[in-house]
Amino acid sequence: MSAKLERLAERLTACLKDFPEGAFTLTRAHGELRLDVAAAYYLEAARRLRDTPELAFDEMMDLCGVDYSAYGGETGENRPARRFAVVVHLLSMTQNWRLRVRVFAEEDGAPALSSVTAVWNAADWYEREAFDLFGVVFDGHADLRRILTDYGFVGHPFRKDFPLTGHVEMRYDPEQGRVIYEAATTSPREVTPRIRREAGYGAARGAGKGGAS
Repeated sequence: MSAKLERLAERLTACLKDFPEGAFTLTRAHGELRLDVAAAYYLEAARRLRDTPELAFDEMMDLCGVDYSAYGGETGENRPARRFAVVVHLLSMTQNWRLRVRVFAEEDGAPALSSVTAVWNAADWYEREAFDLFGVVFDGHADLRRILTDYGFVGHPFRKDFPLTGHVEMRYDPEQGRVIYEAATTSPREVTPRIRREAGYGAARGAGKGGAS
């Protein structure tokens, strides 16, 4: 670990040292530190990461949802115990370092986490996106609603078990004068491209190398 990452790890540990054992862990990955924090301490950790002068993570670069249900393929090697997580990428302009924060929702059936919009305003639309695509509910968000799909959309399209055809399809009904939703009628199918070659394809190439044997 580089001296800079070691210094960051020391400051993170000092900042969160009063958290219960197991409430957070630090891991080096892809040249950066990743802070895994328990859901119950996520919001408090966010405040400390921003407000502690020695850390000063004043800018949230990104927030996204993750579905680990298919992680590791069929073997499930190193698959986490929980299915849904949120990953936050932070930047400190004054200290010139970055941090990746990951937090797992406690319930797979109804994933929910605290909103960090009160800490970083930029989390607003990112949390709406994670709610829309993964179904993660952010407690305390002032306007949690879909942002990419429409209001009649059923399900969350970035979940690993979401069908490729979706659950509903929409069309404009001229008789009713509005868009209506119906059950999806498209069936999954495998399309194999047809390859057509001219007669004698490759013969000239073979002749240029001494002719066909």
